Amino acid sequence: MEEWPRPGVGPGELLVRVRGCGLCGSDIAKLLAPATTAPAVFGHEVVGEVIEAGPDVTAPSVGDRVVVAHHVPCGTCHYCRRGSHSMCPDFKASNLDPGGFAEYVRVPAPNVAYATFVLPNHVADEEASFVEPLACCLRALRRAGVQPGDTVALVGLGSIGHLFARLLHRSGAVVVGVDDAVHRRTIARRLGVEALDPESAVVAIAKRSEGRGADHVILTGGAGHGLGWGAGVVRAGGSLHCFAGGPEPALPLALDALYHRELTVTATYSSSPADLAEAFRLVVSGAIAVDGLYTHRVPLERLDEGVALMRSRDALKVYVMP
Repeated sequence: MEEWPRPGVGPGELLVRVRGCGLCGSDIAKLLAPATTAPAVFGHEVVGEVIEAGPDVTAPSVGDRVVVAHHVPCGTCHYCRRGSHSMCPDFKASNLDPGGFAEYVRVPAPNVAYATFVLPNHVADEEASFVEPLACCLRALRRAGVQPGDTVALVGLGSIGHLFARLLHRSGAVVVGVDDAVHRRTIARRLGVEALDPESAVVAIAKRSEGRGADHVILTGGAGHGLGWGAGVVRAGGSLHCFAGGPEPALPLALDALYHRELTVTATYSSSPADLAEAFRLVVSGAIAVDGLYTHRVPLERLDEGVALMRSRDALKVYVMP
């Protein structure tokens, strides 16, 4: 913990007092990455209160409760015109200042314009913090091409797995949840998800799909390790979607299997402003309920405890409060 100067704001910018921030698996990956050097402030699932608005800001207003996202694409480059918003150079260069695991955050002008949403009173802070990860899940399902009636093997039943499950159920897909942790399967069943160990899931997927195999396998963590298992349960012509990275230098898939079975491997790194807007609408309307996904809450000075809970998989999701 360090004392940093409170950020100032310029034209089009906001200063937000952070009310809370979700701890994401990608935050932990960055904390553990060998290339990461201190000082660094992570945290991007931010909910806060506007306490200062720079010149040219017409909305939100001081006193508004907002949810803000960290990356914004330009919207006009080659990548953006082709739907690859998270590959846009502006997207990669944009960020909150300094990050959600702080007391105050400066929201740059592009983020104010395209990635900041005013919260109605009936939406709780913790619910609002799921807007950004839900947006990433929405984009992933579009990239994977999931259709009503598809059988989907959902590998990893952390908070992201549950967001996927709720979106998939809403879309009319048949979901088989897979996790090797007993306590996560127990929580998932309590939250309405069919949750099985990997061996039992193989049998269930065959039964649900009339022996074809899963139309899609979505890997929310340990993608490198899980791809081999996923290739064994996906149908010919099906897809494997990696929602998380990993340290593996190569994929455990034979080119011959990809070729002869016409498998598709896709991945999703982040979302777009349109995805954020849709996710915000789903959360605010209650169409996607996110209650029950936070299992632990820690103050900012105990962030290390939250990280340990996530790394041990004892927590489904950790909420950090300055």
